[in-house]
Amino acid sequence: MVTALHACDTATDDAIAFGLKKHAKFMVLVPCCQAEVAGFLRESKALSLSRTPLSELWRHPLHTREIGSQVTNVLRCLYLEAMGYQVTVTELVGWEHSMKNELILGRWTGQRKRSAAERLRAILAEFGIADLESLRFPELAKLGSDSNL
Repeated sequence: MVTALHACDTATDDAIAFGLKKHAKFMVLVPCCQAEVAGFLRESKALSLSRTPLSELWRHPLHTREIGSQVTNVLRCLYLEAMGYQVTVTELVGWEHSMKNELILGRWTGQRKRSAAERLRAILAEFGIADLESLRFPELAKLGSDSNL
């Protein structure tokens, strides 16, 4: 079992990578202040604003941080599903106690999902952050057209 409690920025991604390497049966993750995707969104903001109206979701700095956080966790969940985990997302505690209370539970099933990998890549492309795939989701590249998906 791999656990990560309030794992700041990319520490949750490090925990996921560790869990995948060790073939963890369970992953219990409580991400914290995710900034990496927000940084990528800020870098491509000018291009994105001209490309898609959805970029209004991250035009303002506060929104950039918040949408970056949400996108980060959605991508993590899709990655876990693509790699063979059943994923459940819920609250760790009530919102009145902490704004950082998302609990991501992954249970190894071995059933890799090609559709999750495809949706992950589509989200990266839509947000203009496809470079993030090789950095944070390296196992997807190894899967290629694996018949187990």
